[in-house]
Amino acid sequence: MMKQPAELLQLMTLEEKIGQLLQLAAPFFQGADGQITGPMAEMGITEETVRNTGSVLGLTGAEDVINVQKQHLATNRLGIPLLIMADIVHGYKTIFPVPLAIGCSWDLELAEQSAEIAAKEAAAAGVHVTFAPMVDLVRDPRWGRVMESTGEDPYLNSEFARAFVRGFQGKDLVNDVSRVAACVKHFAAYGAAEGGRDYNTVDLSERQLREFYLPSYKAALDEGCEMVMTAFNTVDGIPATGNKWLMRDLLRGEWSFDGVMISDWGAVKELIPHGVAANEAEAAIKAIRAGVDIEMMTTCYSDHLQKLVESKEIDEALIDEAVLRILELKQKLGLFEQPYRGANAQLEQELVSSEAHRNASRELALKSCVLLKNDSVLPLNREQKIALIGPFAANGDILGPWSWLGSKDEAVQLAAGIGSKIDASLLSVTEGCGIETATEEQLKAAIAAASEADVLVLALGEHSDMSGEAGSRSNIQLPQVQLELISKLKQLGKPMVAVLFNGRPLDLHGVIDQADAVLEAWFPGTEGGAAIAELLFGESEPTGRLTMSFPYSVGQIPVYYNRFNTGRPQGAPDAQVRYVSQYLDIPNEPLLPFGYGLGYTTFKYSEAVMAADTMSASEPLQVNLTVTNTGTRAGEDIVQLYVRDMAGDVVRPLQELKAFKKVMLQPGESKEISFTLEEQQLRYYHADLTFASDPGEFELYIGPNSRDVSALKFKLSK
Repeated sequence: MMKQPAELLQLMTLEEKIGQLLQLAAPFFQGADGQITGPMAEMGITEETVRNTGSVLGLTGAEDVINVQKQHLATNRLGIPLLIMADIVHGYKTIFPVPLAIGCSWDLELAEQSAEIAAKEAAAAGVHVTFAPMVDLVRDPRWGRVMESTGEDPYLNSEFARAFVRGFQGKDLVNDVSRVAACVKHFAAYGAAEGGRDYNTVDLSERQLREFYLPSYKAALDEGCEMVMTAFNTVDGIPATGNKWLMRDLLRGEWSFDGVMISDWGAVKELIPHGVAANEAEAAIKAIRAGVDIEMMTTCYSDHLQKLVESKEIDEALIDEAVLRILELKQKLGLFEQPYRGANAQLEQELVSSEAHRNASRELALKSCVLLKNDSVLPLNREQKIALIGPFAANGDILGPWSWLGSKDEAVQLAAGIGSKIDASLLSVTEGCGIETATEEQLKAAIAAASEADVLVLALGEHSDMSGEAGSRSNIQLPQVQLELISKLKQLGKPMVAVLFNGRPLDLHGVIDQADAVLEAWFPGTEGGAAIAELLFGESEPTGRLTMSFPYSVGQIPVYYNRFNTGRPQGAPDAQVRYVSQYLDIPNEPLLPFGYGLGYTTFKYSEAVMAADTMSASEPLQVNLTVTNTGTRAGEDIVQLYVRDMAGDVVRPLQELKAFKKVMLQPGESKEISFTLEEQQLRYYHADLTFASDPGEFELYIGPNSRDVSALKFKLSK
């Protein structure tokens, strides 16, 4: 009979315990063929270290996983299986749109399905844990990792966090070997890095941290997420990986999280360059005291913890509790009874990139694209001659960062997608320029093709390496050669559609003012070209809505919808023209607001009506309105409800998203939409960090985005 984790712990030597706290990348294990990212260093790893190691990063493929696990079980004294972990962020082999794009779908069911499919493919390939979801709130598009978040709103991020965890983990990790454990990241506030520069300092008040940045992590944990990954950044002057208040007091104490905490790659040793540890031994002390259970890819624990215990600088009980949490996760995954768990080479072959999975990827790509502009150019006419021009016209680099095992060669390029819709004689395809370089020959070929066409479709964007981890950029316009291509083609006077492939909100000057239509496709995944073609020809309706504001210029950043007012707000009735909070050369408002997106039809909202203009803790507020499709096509709109607390204990945002509802309407059809607003939705963190609502006046806003709203007033009574 298998021993329970607590019994097994009693049999382990100190060296074996410390081994469970180390995570090594796949190449350290014989026969593994894994891909690793980040800095590699001479680590002084011995065979004994590998035999005692508790988990492996980046190992995949059913046959390799089974072989490595079999070898490990044969050499590990107590036969403790490895945990196999990997970055399955937005798909395993079938790649879905990047998470920021998934956020723009506002579709929680499809988000959950994407995680479920990723889990099925990864589990069949032998993976036990995915380093996802990333739920960091993001406000600065210079930061490359905004592509890995679902946006700038804590409520919406929390809902997506829950959906991803449900998709990855299912309801029963022990018996359902087609699911994987989720690891929410990066705890905490990684998305608030100064200057949008990756790994950089974060400095927030505790109230702001709790109000905006922590809710999505808490939502993931409330949904049962099994693991948490530390962030690279500081929190209140202390790196997260050594932050006792953050990990012990908040996460494990206040939130009662008893799962596994893992560092990000090398983050324990990085306490030294951060300047809070003088050496590796001190880094190990601070991390283990903070509650970090697994050290990823540095050896501060394995090199120093035993001596630190022997010298009584740390209590062995700290190591015991970390090991116990790791063993309990292995038990929860059923690894002691099924060390190979879901690894199945035949099933892996059947599942990865299956037709059903690719269809699901295409559906989510359809929902994730956002139509930003359309001056009566879209949908395209199948009888038109189309010149498809640009560096992404026939480019498979549309999967985006963190697509790990996704194949660019198997991705549906835009040229193939459009080519499947019209006669070959009506389509010409040319690059026009590279992503960052251009030749005279490329430009001449593009102008020649455009001159013969009825409409131009420009496929533009960023290389996938221009966003993602370490993909920070100070200039978030399209590369200059692409802006020049647009300008030259504009001179031909042809209708022009821009399709954008990118991982962040861009400064769209030179694009949105030149093109007649702009479709934000993000990095749309394996079926991207097919999905975009469906949208361009009107076979499907664009329904995506932005979950991150698009700046007017980089000088505004950070710019976000749920901002605070000032004592001298621009536009106030008694304000002087100059002495208000404003820029002299650009608007305060973003170019495109949170929640924004167009379709091929139009909608009209009736005046919203409240059942009463007062609510209380026992009497919610009911709000009703009618939405009518006033266009000639069927379409879907996302009705958004925002609230403002007019006078709080501390300054409250000008708007906060509290609810949304999707409505699908045929031409001329109307439907009544009803919202129920409850008192707990009005609670916030006060100056003393109590979480409560305040009686008083509120404004409620309803509209298709955060900008174009109508307002109602109501009161919250005691």
